[in-house]
Amino acid sequence: MSMEQNQYTNTPQDSQETEIDLIEVIRKLWKNRKLILRVTLVFIFLGLLVAIFSAKEYTAGCTMVPQSSEKKMSGGLSGLAAMAGINLGDLGGGEIMSPKMYPKILESIPFQKELMKTVLKFEEYDQPVQLYDYYTDEKYRKHSIGGVILKYTIGLPGVILKAIRGEQPDTVMGDALAGGLQTLTEKEKRCMDALKKNVNLNINEKDGYVQLTVNMPEPLAAAQLAEKVQIMLQRYITEFKIEKVQSNLDFVQERYDEAKRSFEQIQQERAIFLDANKNIKSARAQTESEMLETRYNLALSVYSELAKQLEQAKIQVKETTPILTIIDPVTIPWERSKPKRGLILVLFTFLGGFAGIGLVLALPFIADIFDNEKLRKMVIE
Repeated sequence: MSMEQNQYTNTPQDSQETEIDLIEVIRKLWKNRKLILRVTLVFIFLGLLVAIFSAKEYTAGCTMVPQSSEKKMSGGLSGLAAMAGINLGDLGGGEIMSPKMYPKILESIPFQKELMKTVLKFEEYDQPVQLYDYYTDEKYRKHSIGGVILKYTIGLPGVILKAIRGEQPDTVMGDALAGGLQTLTEKEKRCMDALKKNVNLNINEKDGYVQLTVNMPEPLAAAQLAEKVQIMLQRYITEFKIEKVQSNLDFVQERYDEAKRSFEQIQQERAIFLDANKNIKSARAQTESEMLETRYNLALSVYSELAKQLEQAKIQVKETTPILTIIDPVTIPWERSKPKRGLILVLFTFLGGFAGIGLVLALPFIADIFDNEKLRKMVIE
């Protein structure tokens, strides 16, 4: 019972001490409000510099709806195919590629390395510039005042970590000279990182559409790159999707070409034999004629069957080709998407306020550690 009584008696006292400490902290902050205000004003000034001098960024993109006619053939197409003797009942579209895989395609090394070779027209340069050069060559690199301020304020931890790791040489990452493995240099990696940052693909599973967005410092360049990514994405999706049916088409095409050559050769031999033996009715000529006729009919049957299979394979490729229907096409943006100057000022204002409060609370401890009288006098106790 005595322990329980101590707990009950200590609880109001602890809460009272906590309340007194909180009041003391608030009183201390109020006494040092001018210091907090000065720190906040400094951060507001820095935020103003960032907002004014940050590099402009424009966003272009398009909205697409993934579609595929692989599930069922239309009744008219099936009827026409049946009249030609082609059975479409066994044609399967194969597995459907989920739109969730589209960002993986976009981030793949083959896609990124091809995208690096894209040439864009920038207003400030006389000649078109390749993306690889734009992101890796020093003469195209810009250092804005806003970017420098952000780098050494909010991004300071990243700068420190990079300095500790040190600069990496431009060596090949995943170096492989045999086996057809993908290789990547440090500059290509840097270019890839920039492209992944500026090219984004968002999947809206609820409404079933895909939204592509591209950020670039100029509106025309943003629109050009967005159009290039959209075309490449359609091609890569198509290649992945129809790889199996395309290999089947290639195989049937080869067999069809062989059967066609064989049939034409036998057809030619039969015609020559018939022309040479019009009035000859010997048993030997009759037997040879029957043999040629049998070979001709067999070659014709094989040739006709392969012709049907070839048309069937072509239809299968057409039917399994996915289509990205463009709902909102790429347009050249009129307004910049960044910097959002109002948001930057608000962010730096709050950051300055928190920094000022932290300075008031931390300076006495720092002054005690270093026994520095000047630091101790900066805060009014």
